[in-house]
Amino acid sequence: MKILWASPLPPVRSGVSDYAVELLGALGSRAQVRVVEPMEWRPPNDWPLVGRVELVPTGTEAAPDEVSLVHLGNNPHHLWLLERLGRPRTAVVLHDLVLHHLLVEAAASDIDPRSLEDRLREAHGEPGAALASARKVGFTGRRDPFLFPAWQPFAARADAVIVHSRWATDIVRRDAPGLAVGRIGLPVADPGGVDRGAIRTRLGLEDGEVALMHLGFLTPEKGLVAILGGVAAATRAGVAARLVLVGEGAAGSDLKRAAEAAGIGDRVIATGWIAPDDFPSVPAAADLGVVLRTPSAGETSAAAVRFLACGTPVAVGGQRQFLELPEPAAPRLTPGPSAPAELARLLAVAADGGEAWARRRRAAREIYEAEHTPELAADQLLTFLGKTF
Repeated sequence: MKILWASPLPPVRSGVSDYAVELLGALGSRAQVRVVEPMEWRPPNDWPLVGRVELVPTGTEAAPDEVSLVHLGNNPHHLWLLERLGRPRTAVVLHDLVLHHLLVEAAASDIDPRSLEDRLREAHGEPGAALASARKVGFTGRRDPFLFPAWQPFAARADAVIVHSRWATDIVRRDAPGLAVGRIGLPVADPGGVDRGAIRTRLGLEDGEVALMHLGFLTPEKGLVAILGGVAAATRAGVAARLVLVGEGAAGSDLKRAAEAAGIGDRVIATGWIAPDDFPSVPAAADLGVVLRTPSAGETSAAAVRFLACGTPVAVGGQRQFLELPEPAAPRLTPGPSAPAELARLLAVAADGGEAWARRRRAAREIYEAEHTPELAADQLLTFLGKTF
């Protein structure tokens, strides 16, 4: 199999960049892979894929015997990839089933002269055009992108679509009948054997403290109220709970004020930026991870998989794609006002430890090994492309 891969790459701040590096290593050992350099990109000095894939200039076209693999996410880092759609032997990896923001960015660019109204009409008919008209006079809604996800026009310009969840597979088959669709697990790097105690010490966690961890910015859309409320409730119930926020900018001033208002300002640890080589093992320090997003774009969360890879159970919102994860590895939080109490109860059980929580830890690692290793994802991808092209 010969593949021409086009996606954002590190150090671009996109989750697809991390995905690319973590999958390309395994894929490059199984296929002949050329990787298109993104516009205005230069490989970092510590580029990890030297000798495993071939970097080619931005404008490189696919050879007749290559499959073009174009990766789309919902942000402007993917604009330069749109001109690659519509070419022969092209498969699109949809990392989100909401591409509304990408469509809006495309309309504001000089990629082609079509207006936002024309693009939304193509995606969603007259209701989409009406949405564009409303925006001209200042009417917008927070859930507009989720009501008008706008992925279909992009997918329609490909021969095949690849997604990461069964939920997304069903949606694509329903809304784009006749389009070849494949599902591969969302791969993240295997942290390998980790010294959990040493990582906890580096983070400032003490013996007996129960660590709830969130990766990245904690915003209202990512469950800010439920997470702070859950830690506060657990603390009031006598659980020595700490909230660990991992990543650059994870704890801004607004979050600090919200934590203080909830009475847990002194129970929050913010790590700041963590080096890429160290990042995969950090979730091992947690007793419980948490991944909440409302509304949801409907695709598998890399953050959730990173917890599973470390054998750390992760509390998830009980909706859509999250329901595919086995409950022992990914206990569900009911969306709505009961979520903080449910999270507090989980933290209390984690504090007790014992065999019940050990089973959850084993289940987390087992689901990672069964569905989300880079090697397995590379094999699944090549099998799908081989059957399709």
